Amino acid sequence: MALTTYALVLISLTGSASAQSILFYTNAGNTSFSSKTPLEDIDAENKKTQAILNTTTGEVAIRMNMKDFSFENKLMQEHFNENYMESGKYPVATFAGKITKTIDYSQNGEYDVSATGKFTVHGVTQNRTIEGKLKIESGKILITSAFQVALADHKIEVPQIVFVKIAQNIQVKAQYVLTKK
Repeated sequence: MALTTYALVLISLTGSASAQSILFYTNAGNTSFSSKTPLEDIDAENKKTQAILNTTTGEVAIRMNMKDFSFENKLMQEHFNENYMESGKYPVATFAGKITKTIDYSQNGEYDVSATGKFTVHGVTQNRTIEGKLKIESGKILITSAFQVALADHKIEVPQIVFVKIAQNIQVKAQYVLTKK
């Protein structure tokens, strides 16, 4: 889905596309994850994450293609897409929610924030509240967060043979620099 289409989906969540809606977006957000175990560390990064924020309503939407995660070890990338994430069947991960704090987006500043909404990975949607920071500076909005995703919560199965090499809770970090649409 193109970012423009995704923006329209986000706006439709508000019930109508208000002329007063102010949208900030990126299609080059950075989402990374790591799995740390005593036997192996696995790290991957996606620099093509799409994010959009409606500063009028506080609604936020994130979308990433699973195949856009890159790994240092290409074999790990292949296993990630084919065996664990089943990227052909579940090509995207999304979050659609609302920032729960009222923020004056016209003023520079830094805020501790949380967004509550629906988080979908591997075809499984969960209600989640994700904590993070939001910084407004020079007409841009920087959103950062770090949180864990339990594989079991999204029915991501790890074969017994590699079970001790893959953490059951994956650490996710996000950094998105949004500009006015």
